[in-house]
Amino acid sequence: MYEQFKTRAEAVSAEVHRFGAKPAALNFILDFLKAEGVADAPQAYALWADCPFLDGLDLPSQRELPGLKFQVTRELAAMAKFGISQAGWALADTGTLVQDSTAVEGRLVSTLTEIHIALLPTNTILPDMPTLLTLVHPDQSSYIAMITGPSRTADIERVLTIGVHGPSRLIIVCVDELGGAN
Repeated sequence: MYEQFKTRAEAVSAEVHRFGAKPAALNFILDFLKAEGVADAPQAYALWADCPFLDGLDLPSQRELPGLKFQVTRELAAMAKFGISQAGWALADTGTLVQDSTAVEGRLVSTLTEIHIALLPTNTILPDMPTLLTLVHPDQSSYIAMITGPSRTADIERVLTIGVHGPSRLIIVCVDELGGAN
């Protein structure tokens, strides 16, 4: 199912990467942030919303990677370039991420930043929406977000514009050993 998801997600301009273990995924993310210019300055911050991926990892300190912050606020999110969050599921037939965004921090980092890095347990890639609806219950979550590629709109003279209503890049990091939400 991963290959179908990757194909569909890349068809809507997402960038998809897969790693077997959390340390390899963490190294990829840190290298990506460095290469893209993370810094301790407005419009260069990276905000990482609390998520299961972080459990048990040796994370870099502020001195080792200036600009990487784990305290998410509205003010910082509005000035951040990168937002990192964890999705609960994905839909293989559309390349869509599904994120329980009940916690406001997840919404902030996935919608206000220029680049959204979404972590995904590979084993939570589902075939389609009907399968997802057997797992997600409205009484357990008050806000489910569906993310299909970077933000895009064509409502201004029918010209496609990327990043107007959200991130202009979506980086999906699938991790095989990361336990899933289901």
